[in-house]
Amino acid sequence: MDAADAAHAAFDPWSPEFVADPYPAYARLRASGRAHWHGPTHQWLIPHYEDVSALLRDRRLGRTYTHRFAHEEFGREAPDAAHEPFHTLNDHGLLDLEGADHTRIRRLVSTAFTPRTVENLAPTVRRLARELVAGLVADGGGDLLARVAEPLPVAVIAEMLGIPAEDEERARLRPWSADICGMFELNPSEETARRAVRASIEFSDYLRELLARRRKNPGDDLISGLLGVPELTEQEMISTCVLLLNAGHEATVNTTVNGWWTLLSRGVRPDPEKLSTAVEELLRYDTPLQMFERWVLDDIELGGVVIPRGSEVALLFGSANRDPARFGPTADTLDLTRADNPHITFGAGIHYCLGAPLARLELTAVFAELLKQAPGLRLAAEPEWKPGYVIRGFKELLVEV
Repeated sequence: MDAADAAHAAFDPWSPEFVADPYPAYARLRASGRAHWHGPTHQWLIPHYEDVSALLRDRRLGRTYTHRFAHEEFGREAPDAAHEPFHTLNDHGLLDLEGADHTRIRRLVSTAFTPRTVENLAPTVRRLARELVAGLVADGGGDLLARVAEPLPVAVIAEMLGIPAEDEERARLRPWSADICGMFELNPSEETARRAVRASIEFSDYLRELLARRRKNPGDDLISGLLGVPELTEQEMISTCVLLLNAGHEATVNTTVNGWWTLLSRGVRPDPEKLSTAVEELLRYDTPLQMFERWVLDDIELGGVVIPRGSEVALLFGSANRDPARFGPTADTLDLTRADNPHITFGAGIHYCLGAPLARLELTAVFAELLKQAPGLRLAAEPEWKPGYVIRGFKELLVEV
C-alpha cells in the first residue's frame, strides 16, 4: 500500500477511533496530495488550507446544483420522495441557496446580525451565561453540555425569533434540530432520515402556526420582522428560522464542550484578559464542523487532478485549520495566545456564517463565567464522542466544581 492509499484508508468517518482523533489522518492526506477520491462517500477530499479557502469562494462550486441543472443533467438521482419534507425545509434555507435567491435572503436576514444588534444582545447573553454557570456551580458540577453549553444559544435564538417561553414546543427546539442535523452526516441511515422528516414536519407546522399568531399580533422579534418583508415566501421564512436555530447553536455548543475538554484534559486555562484570542484558538484547534460539502458545477483542477462537473467535494475544515503551510510548525499545538489565526471554522465566501459575531459573544460569555465562578473545574469522567463526524462533539461532559 503506497502513501496515498494509506492516507485514504486512514480517513474512516464511521470509525470511533477516527472520530475521536481525525488529525493524524488529515496529516497523511495533506502529505499525499491536494485532492483525494474517497469511494465510500463518493467525494473528493480536500485537506489543504489554501485549497479549502479558495474553493469556499469559487463560484464554480455550489451548495446546490438545482439552480443550474436538473438532477438527470447533473448525473444525480432525485431525492427519495419520502424525504420530501426535509428537502423542502432544507432547500429553501440560506445555507443551501445559490444565485439571486441566496443574495436576496442573505441581505434580508443579515439585518438581524448587525454589530449593533449583536451588541444589544450582549447583556442578555451574559446574564444567561452567569445564571447557567451559577446553577452548575451550586450543584457541585454536572453535565456541562446539558446544563450550560446547550441551553444558552438555544435560549438566545429562541428570544431572537420570538418563540414564547410558555410554548411547550420551546423545549423541543434542540431535539428537532438534532434530528434534522442528522441528515448532514455522511450516508445517513433510513432511520436517521425518518427522524429528520418527522422533525421537519413538526417544526414547520409549529412555525407556520407561530407566523399566523405574529400576523395578528406582531412584536419586535425576527419572525415579525420577516413577515414585514413581502419578497419572502412563507416557506422561505420557515426555512430561515430553522436554519438560524440549527446553525445558531451548533458551533457554540460543540466549541464550548470540546474546548473545555481540551483545556481540562491538558490542565491549562485561558488568561481572562485575553479570552477572545483563546476562543479563536479553540475554534481553530478543534472545529465543531469538520467537513463542508459542495457540488462541482464546472470542472475544476487541483494539483494536476481534474475534478469533473457533477462531483461532490468535501472541504475538510478540521484539516485546513491544522495545516502547517498556513499555521506553521505549531499547527497541531494548542496556543491560547496565537495572534495570527485566520481559521475557517465559520467558512468563507457567500456562505460565511452570518451568526459568527453572536457565536463569539456567547462563547466569550460562557468561558468568562466558568473561569470566574468555577476556577477549580475538573473532569468527572472521560467523555464519549457522538458517532457523527461532520458535526463533531461529545455526548456529554461531566465536570466537578
